[in-house]
Amino acid sequence: MGIWQRIIKKNSPDRYLASDKHLHRVLGVKDFLALGVGTIVSTSIFTLPGVVAAQHAGPAVILSFLAAAIVAGFVALAYAEMASTMPFAGSAYSWINVIFGEVFGWIAGWALLAEYFIAVAFVGSGLSANFRAELAMLGLKVPDNLAGALDTHGLFGWSESISGPSGGVVDLVAIVAILIVAVLLSLSVSSTSRVEMILVIAKVIAVLIFIVVGLTAVHPANYHPFIPAPSTNPDGTPFGGWAGIQAGVAMIFLAYIGFDSIAANSAEAKNPQKTMPRGILGSLVIAVSLFSAVSLVLVGMFKYTNYKDNAEPIGWALREAGFGGVATVVQGIAVIGMFTALIGMMMAGSRLLYSFGRDGLLPKSLGTLNKKGLPNNALLVLTIVAVIIGGVFPFTFLAQLISAGTLIAFIFVSFGIYALRKREGVDLPEAGFKMPGYPVTPAIAGLLSMWVFSGLSRDAQLYAGVWFIIGLLVYLLYGVRHSKQNG
Repeated sequence: MGIWQRIIKKNSPDRYLASDKHLHRVLGVKDFLALGVGTIVSTSIFTLPGVVAAQHAGPAVILSFLAAAIVAGFVALAYAEMASTMPFAGSAYSWINVIFGEVFGWIAGWALLAEYFIAVAFVGSGLSANFRAELAMLGLKVPDNLAGALDTHGLFGWSESISGPSGGVVDLVAIVAILIVAVLLSLSVSSTSRVEMILVIAKVIAVLIFIVVGLTAVHPANYHPFIPAPSTNPDGTPFGGWAGIQAGVAMIFLAYIGFDSIAANSAEAKNPQKTMPRGILGSLVIAVSLFSAVSLVLVGMFKYTNYKDNAEPIGWALREAGFGGVATVVQGIAVIGMFTALIGMMMAGSRLLYSFGRDGLLPKSLGTLNKKGLPNNALLVLTIVAVIIGGVFPFTFLAQLISAGTLIAFIFVSFGIYALRKREGVDLPEAGFKMPGYPVTPAIAGLLSMWVFSGLSRDAQLYAGVWFIIGLLVYLLYGVRHSKQNG
């Protein structure tokens, strides 16, 4: 068999079902709703509304959130159909492998791997910023060299003040948070899901408290002009106008990628044909409502320029408005609640690495399960990489890169619906949920994802390209030779 025939060979869905049968199907709709809401309504809701308003969109940040939600909504419909038809570990990687062939599945999976590595670090960094703000209100302070990520301003050209004090060496709080979640996940999925549900409820309550209290401090003048005049930031990125809104969409999009973490765990779903669509779509609807309300209230409380380089704008706005006690409560709950996003992202990322090892595209030790049916080797690798990234690289740098890898996978999944429909009821089961509006909606989802990708900064696109090239080299030098389906 020639090299081209080997890399485009499609994997058997039956082989995936057999490989994943040792993963325990213990997660129901409530678990996936908690997982989705916990992952989507995470660090992003407590940081991005203010950051994006100051850097790109002004008061029109809500339009960026809504536009990103529309794109995510179309893609989520495609995800729901894929997940209900192919409940395999690895989400887009495994689906695309079955539909288009191994090399295309690898590209999608490698893109998602970047998302999970960076997203875990990003959440840890945001959690750290809010935790340090809580300590400051108690008169305590983490030493500067342990409170901020490495100063990479000269290397990346982005402002690092959002992630911690200058002169930082490592973000100790982020590292500790990631390690705590890794230990929880290594012990039990079902127990961790119960912790997740409790923390999600607490976090949603914190968001609602901010919305209710913040509404009393809204000043309508802060919404004018709603869409600021177009201009250019010092780093060359757009501000104001529709270009600023699009730039905001590209940055905000990382807030909605949590539904992929649901799909990545579909091999552990009870009755996946029903639970997966409900979990994916339900969590997205809840998240959009909360994001929209928070962004409107936040920019109404203070002029958007006040949120520049502020990784904890919600706490800051409450304190400045005279609600110091409420700020302490909300931020305290938020810090604890951010652990839910770490749980979701680390579960999904470890399952993706497990899938690579399961198929032989990365060392087979990653594809092994322990006696409890948990992929702890994959979890260990994810934890080590995330600790390095989250402890060293700054918050702003991480936020710029998460969306890039995700969007590549989203494009594959959206257009993959066309190939999937031809096989449903043939060698794949009929979908428990079908994407409405077919054949138009898959194209809309794919094209909108491409539009969001075009709005990413050139640096983010460049680094995504470098990651893509590295992935192809890993596949050609290692994956092809060790692939189990070509063995």
